[in-house]
Amino acid sequence: MVVPYLTMVSRDALAGTLAAPAGPVVLTVTGKIDNTNAPSAAQFDLAMLEALPGRVARVTTPWAEGVNDFKGPLTRALLEAVGARGTKLKVTALNDYSAEVPFEDFMKFDVILAVKKNDAYLPVRNQGPIFVIYPFDTTPNLYNEVYFGRSVWQVKSIEVQ
Repeated sequence: MVVPYLTMVSRDALAGTLAAPAGPVVLTVTGKIDNTNAPSAAQFDLAMLEALPGRVARVTTPWAEGVNDFKGPLTRALLEAVGARGTKLKVTALNDYSAEVPFEDFMKFDVILAVKKNDAYLPVRNQGPIFVIYPFDTTPNLYNEVYFGRSVWQVKSIEVQ
């Protein structure tokens, strides 16, 4: 079941500029991007991520029991916000684990950067602060090892290549 949610986008976001984060930085995007708010990077706090268009994915995953609601911004909204242009992404976790993800995945599918699970923020000890969740609810053929390997949790950065 797809449960979209809409947020208001600031006038600055529509103009192609990024405001500086007001809270702790939880995600840094680098590489082939046009819009930055730090030297050669776009930094986001939770409020900035939650202001991007997103959705709730009601999914079963290999990493949690039962069906859970994951909520966060659409990855394509993030890539559009930073003016990304590339062919692949390097998604890196807090422990420096990384996965290479085709750029097309984040644009074509309703992949989210989940910041909440069942209405609670994801703590670092439980896959937070950001967890890449593929749309297993709307595109069941993605429920396989290829996409499980791209579903990075404890995400800290994305490099556009």
